[in-house]
Amino acid sequence: MPDKLNALLERLKAHQRTLILAMAEYDGLPAGSALRQVAELENVIAAVEAVAAEEAERARSAPASAPRRIGG
Repeated sequence: MPDKLNALLERLKAHQRTLILAMAEYDGLPAGSALRQVAELENVIAAVEAVAAEEAERARSAPASAPRRIGG
């Protein structure tokens, strides 16, 4: 899962960067819709980073080779 989360994070950051660089090409303020899209991406990026951190913590705290219980 960490690889998939990292791949998603990189795609989101790349898309956000593309939008920002496109906005920088024009004089004046960017359209509100473009600003909202960048802001929404920032929120999603933060959420993915939080989930990735939680998953990493879960992997660190889980016993490496815990025996599996069979039966009761």
